[in-house]
This record gives sequence, structure tokens and C-alpha cells, in this order.
Amino acid sequence: MSLLIIHCTCADAESAAAIARSLVEERLAACVSILPGVRSTYRWQDRIEQAEEVLMLIKSTRARHPALVARLRELHSYELPEIIAVDVSVADPAYQTWVESQVEPD
Repeated sequence: MSLLIIHCTCADAESAAAIARSLVEERLAACVSILPGVRSTYRWQDRIEQAEEVLMLIKSTRARHPALVARLRELHSYELPEIIAVDVSVADPAYQTWVESQVEPD
């Protein structure tokens, strides 16, 4: 299956919404779901940090992944954004067809 769900956190809802719109407009993602209220704890530059973040669940395909990652790095405010792709092993065939049709370049 070629579908991927890419996880990416953002500092706030506004930046997540702007990134989501760009990815969908540019046909790099079929859909981006934005989930508020994520509390992250992580080590950064030898310090333990905690932050309120917003999680984006980006639905795309393996074929569009390289371009999506490149664009996400350009748009993102973080020095090192979380970009984790998870293979979808089972999906509704109609949904898969829809995702694939939405990310085909014009």
C-alpha cells in the first residue's frame, strides 16, 4: 500500500493551519488533521524541555513523501521538525483511491 500518515508537531494552531493549507494546495497531502492540546517533553541541546504543541496528521502517499518532507522543512518554524511517516497497511479502498487522486501533480 502506498498510503502514509506523517506525524508532525507545530508550535501553535496558526502555523499548523498555514502549513496544512500549503501542503493540500500544492497536492503534497490529501488531508491534514490538526489536533490541539499535545504536551511534549523532550531533550533539546542538553536540556529537558516541555512545550504545548499541535499535532498534524498528514495523509499522503509514498511517492509524494520526498517532496512533502522538503516542503515541510521549508515551511516549518522549528530547526528540527518532527517528521515521522507511518505506513498504512490497511485502508478502505475508496479512501486510498481518493488520497492518491488528491496528491497527483497537476
